[in-house]
Amino acid sequence: MVQETAIGGPRREFPPTRWTLISAAQTSAEARRAALGELLPAYWKPLYVCARYEGLDRDSAKDAIQGFCAELLEGDLLARLDPDKGSMRAYLKTALRNFLRDEHARATAARRGGGHVQVAVHELTLSHEPTAPSEDPGRELDREWATAVMERAAQRLRAEFASGARHGPFELAARFLGFGDPPSYADAAREAGMGPVQLKAWVHRTRTRYRELVKDEVASTVAGDPEVELASLLDALAP
Repeated sequence: MVQETAIGGPRREFPPTRWTLISAAQTSAEARRAALGELLPAYWKPLYVCARYEGLDRDSAKDAIQGFCAELLEGDLLARLDPDKGSMRAYLKTALRNFLRDEHARATAARRGGGHVQVAVHELTLSHEPTAPSEDPGRELDREWATAVMERAAQRLRAEFASGARHGPFELAARFLGFGDPPSYADAAREAGMGPVQLKAWVHRTRTRYRELVKDEVASTVAGDPEVELASLLDALAP
């Protein structure tokens, strides 16, 4: 089930797009730290999963992501991000895989802690831990990225229920969004204390809002129409 989080809020209260943060990050080291503070909690899991599927063990993958983060802070990787050239997902996927294959870049492990900025790699809370390399690590990153997008949208929706902006039991609503097995409408109506017609309307409104939040999350990582990126992420989730 989706974890509790402080991330979220009504749609119009969502922070500036992540491309805005990227642009601001180019101005100073402090701005880069602020940008990474926003970006890494959202995207470290897909990056870590990609590293694992590239064949790194758990500790090596964590160290690799630490090194990649250090390069984002200390190098010019953030400055190279160009919203006119594609999605943030596509750029970071390519940049990470190049980093993992670059033996010189791996040498940054020797200098981390030597006066350079440290970036905390979050404790892992993955629902699964990759155990073997993949023939297509990039595809695995896309799948984990898509899952993270869906989870963040659900987290924001949870916050709306908790604030009273939306009514009804969120845990029940989440089961209709794919987070658990959906109950029958009859059982759900009894659990929610609603009539069948009222329950169906409530589920429809909840699903509509969830789709809006998913699209909002995707839109924050592309400069143009998010539909192409959204379609790509949905494709990544396909069996």
